[in-house]
Amino acid sequence: MFGYALDEHVELRPLAIEHARALFEITDRSRDRLRKWLPWVDSVQEVNDTVNYIKGAMKQAAENGGFSAGIWVREELAGTISFHEIDWNNRSVGLGYWLDQQFTGQGLMTSACRAFTDHALMRMGLNRVEIRCATANHRSRAIPERLGFVLEGVIREAEKLPQGYVNHAVYGMIQSEWKRLG
Repeated sequence: MFGYALDEHVELRPLAIEHARALFEITDRSRDRLRKWLPWVDSVQEVNDTVNYIKGAMKQAAENGGFSAGIWVREELAGTISFHEIDWNNRSVGLGYWLDQQFTGQGLMTSACRAFTDHALMRMGLNRVEIRCATANHRSRAIPERLGFVLEGVIREAEKLPQGYVNHAVYGMIQSEWKRLG
C-alpha cells in the first residue's frame, strides 16, 4: 500500500476499509472536542458510518476528485487529512484535517498539511490550496499561519455546528507563493 513518510515514525496512508474500526474509535474518543468544530461528528454513530465515509473517500480518489489519508504515528492512527473536492477547472482544492487529542501539539498536522500542500501545488499542478477554519478555532488556524498561508478574509456564519453558526477564516496558498517559500 502507498505510504508517505513524514519522518521515521509518522506516515500518511490512504484510508482503506480496514481502517474503519480504528478511525471510528478515535472519532468516538474525540467526539466532544471535535463536535465543537466539525459538523459531521454526530452523524458518526457506529463503525458502519465510518465504513461509508471511507468508501466515499475511496470513490472520490478513484474519480480523481479528492484524497483522504490517515495519519499514522508508530502504526497507530492519529487523525486524518483530506483534499476536499478538487476543482480541476480552476486548479484549486480545499484541505481539511483533524487529530485525536493525544496527538495534538506535536507538529504532526503542520507536517501533514505541508506535505499535502506541496503535493497539490508542485506535483498535481494545482494553483491554489485553501484552508477554512472556524475563527475561534485558534489551534487549527495556527497551522496555515505557520505554513505561510495568507488570511484572505472571513466568511460570516459559514457553518452550522451544534452550538450554532460559526464564522470561517479563509486561508489561501497559491503555487507562486509556495515556490518562493520553498
